[in-house]
Amino acid sequence: MSKTAVKAPDTVPSGGDANRWKALVFIALAQLMVVLDATIVNIALPSAQQDLGISDGNRQWVVTAYALAFGGLLLFGGRIADLWGRKRAFVVGLAGFAAASALGGAATTGAMMFGARALQGIFGALLAPAALSLLAVMFTDAKERAKAFGIYGAIAGGGGAVGFILGGVLTEYMDWRWTFFVNIPFAVIAAAGAYFVIREPEGGRNRNPLDIPGVLLSTLGLVALVYGFTRAESDGWGDTTTTSLFVASAVLLLAFVVTEAKVKAPLLPLRVITDRNRGGVYLSLGIAIIAMFGTFLFLTYYLQVVKGYSPIKTGFAFLPMIAGMMVGSTQIGTRLMTRVPARALMGPGFVVAAAGMLLMTQLTIDSSYTSTLLPSMLLLGLGMGTAFMPAMSLATLGVEPRDAGVASAMVNTSQQVGGAIGTALLNTIAASATTAYIKDHIAGATSKSQAQLVQLQGQVHGYTNAIWFAVGMLALAAVIAVTLVNAGRPGSSPVASGSGDGVEDEAPIPVVAH
Repeated sequence: MSKTAVKAPDTVPSGGDANRWKALVFIALAQLMVVLDATIVNIALPSAQQDLGISDGNRQWVVTAYALAFGGLLLFGGRIADLWGRKRAFVVGLAGFAAASALGGAATTGAMMFGARALQGIFGALLAPAALSLLAVMFTDAKERAKAFGIYGAIAGGGGAVGFILGGVLTEYMDWRWTFFVNIPFAVIAAAGAYFVIREPEGGRNRNPLDIPGVLLSTLGLVALVYGFTRAESDGWGDTTTTSLFVASAVLLLAFVVTEAKVKAPLLPLRVITDRNRGGVYLSLGIAIIAMFGTFLFLTYYLQVVKGYSPIKTGFAFLPMIAGMMVGSTQIGTRLMTRVPARALMGPGFVVAAAGMLLMTQLTIDSSYTSTLLPSMLLLGLGMGTAFMPAMSLATLGVEPRDAGVASAMVNTSQQVGGAIGTALLNTIAASATTAYIKDHIAGATSKSQAQLVQLQGQVHGYTNAIWFAVGMLALAAVIAVTLVNAGRPGSSPVASGSGDGVEDEAPIPVVAH
């Protein structure tokens, strides 16, 4: 068995890298589909709920079934990609996702809908890590890698906002079922393209037997964590079931870490997360996502409920954020990533995003879109795009090919868990602030219209309270990025272990020829 370090992008033994830019198109398309799905269904939910006769108490399962399956199975999905080969996992994931989407679009009962969403989550958990790890093993040149991850980062960050627009258009002009059916052409094109274009480098498989205890402990631990936050949102933090879920999650995840340290072929080799750079990326990214996802939700409600925007108009109101992300990711991040250390992009990126959030804390029911929301969305998008791009690249940089799927799965896990925590945590903060405000001010309302005004003011007061919390989260993400992420820029001394400074000037993915 000989080991060949990749020095130039076209020296991969399989020759697959010759098609790497074509492959990026199909990988990006698949990523867009998965990210879209996290938000597109939210817009369609009221119509679907009415058609299928889903009760208010059960409607959260349309979102929760997807989040639980996706968040809980990501590490397993990443390990399967390493075992089977990323291309196979990618194509199977796409085919399954398309079939689950068809089932959701054809749903005639609530149970059928919940099942379809869980299946989407399962196949999404196979597909997402395979997509990111394919990029990691196909793009080995530092400058090309920066461009590829810039495009991927922009899609990963901005896709959710695109989902609001597409969801609004499809629900308003066609039918809610099309928010599911729209995934099918995406999946078919991406799977066909990947099948014919992608030939991943040889020797990157991890053929060790599957770590079954690790799979069970990580899946149950993550499911308990995500479900705990979902329960906290609906039933409160003091609820017995909520508390039990958090305790169970802590015990299961601790047992998982202990198991991974002892077993011969762990599901998540601890070297992947104990690396200072990667650990810093996973942590700062997860915290930033907490701030971002919660805010997405508030802005949607603010625009539709307080300002009276239609679903489509709401979707288009998010466009400046997408534009900011595209510029931050593909222009600023890509151009500077090979010149400055990653922390010099991530830290300031999160600070700029926090400045955008800070502007949002000034929202009132009379705030104008142009003077308050437009600049804050631009700053938020610009900052997040700039920070996401090096984070996505660094999370898989320097890992051995056999760990690429699991390292990619950790990025997705920090995003999914961060999204679940953000929605629940910020919603709870907003709801309690709203209740307190209404209680204090409702006595002064002498007419029905004044009472309605107090209700609206209370809602906005709740949103701004929670957004202050989001500002703090982004500031914390910036501090973590600056202190923990220490990868140097190209030209600094290489580190053989891939554990810190200077790894970016070496080709990060060695290829082993069997």
